[in-house]
Amino acid sequence: MTTDIQLPKVTQNRIARLAQASGRSPAATLRFVLRDGFDAVERSIQENANADAEFAAGATASHADVMADAQKLVRQAKRSARAAA
Repeated sequence: MTTDIQLPKVTQNRIARLAQASGRSPAATLRFVLRDGFDAVERSIQENANADAEFAAGATASHADVMADAQKLVRQAKRSARAAA
C-alpha cells in the first residue's frame, strides 16, 4: 500500500539525518520511525554507533570468552547452592 503524505520540513530533515546516520534510505527510516517512534530510532542508531566504535577499538569480548565466563558462574552458583543445602 502506498500513501502520499506531506511531512513538515523539520520532520523531513530529522528523518534525513537519521537515514544518513543509519545508512538507510529516508523511506526505510520513515518506516522504522512510524513503527517505533523517533526516540527509539535515535536511541537504536546511537547504540549501534557505540557498539561499532567499541568493536573497532577492540573493547569487546569474544562469544567463546563470554560463554566460558557464563558457564563458570553457573558452576559456582551450583556449588554455592549445594553447600548451603
